[in-house]
Amino acid sequence: MPLVQMSELSQSEEDFQDPRDAQGLVDAQLLEAVEEGAASPRSSSSSVSSSYSAGAESLLQDARHLMMTDLVGFLLLKYRRKQLTTRAEMLSIFLREYQDHFPAVFSQASECMQLVFGVDVKEVDPRGHWYVLVPTLGLTCDGMLGDGQSMPKNGLLVMLLCMIHLEGERLPEEEVWGALSKMGLYAGMEHYIYGEPRELITKVWVQEGYLEYQQVTNSDPAHYEFLWGPRAHAEISKLQVREYLLRVNRRGPSSFLVQVPALSEEAVSDEEEGA
Repeated sequence: MPLVQMSELSQSEEDFQDPRDAQGLVDAQLLEAVEEGAASPRSSSSSVSSSYSAGAESLLQDARHLMMTDLVGFLLLKYRRKQLTTRAEMLSIFLREYQDHFPAVFSQASECMQLVFGVDVKEVDPRGHWYVLVPTLGLTCDGMLGDGQSMPKNGLLVMLLCMIHLEGERLPEEEVWGALSKMGLYAGMEHYIYGEPRELITKVWVQEGYLEYQQVTNSDPAHYEFLWGPRAHAEISKLQVREYLLRVNRRGPSSFLVQVPALSEEAVSDEEEGA
């Protein structure tokens, strides 16, 4: 799976309710360019044909990426409001005329929701195609730190809990920061989704009982490590973690340390204000 990368979301919820908005027209035009080109006669030159194929594929990827970005923003709003959604609702907003592309776009958006935000998109009514958005691994916290306005942060928590499990229940702090640096997260630097990561992982999640942060016995100079906290043990089974890791591994090695998307707090807040 390619690393998840998203452009800034700046649409309001009102935009989402109108499939003919400017962004939707861009998406439609990209897809139309690909589909019309696919129906045109092939050039006798293999080099021209190869160039066209590469260009058409690039256009298709760009169009799907734009739609995935919009769909993630829409799903985040649904999660904040604790609302269900349906396949029909998503199609009517984003892909009314291009339903064949929905499975790929929806799959990418669902994967982003799970890996980055720690939110699972679960189908609860196969006949009506109703979906509910819930915290990954059955966590009882919504990942928004109580204010109901910030973006969910459980994706990072799930990643840390999995890393601790893989390391035999104890994870050196040095390894944590090595992994987080690959995601663009650094101690002391504010992040648009996760805030200041040291505060989040050594204080907030420790206070909530999901992590334990302690000095390594007899370490001099002092070294620290992370363990599962009592709340993590109470809410998550090791079987759940193994099943989750199997699903992630099927997507490829880049899925676990997914690149955090460029999704601003202000953009999503603007969408809510437009409701």
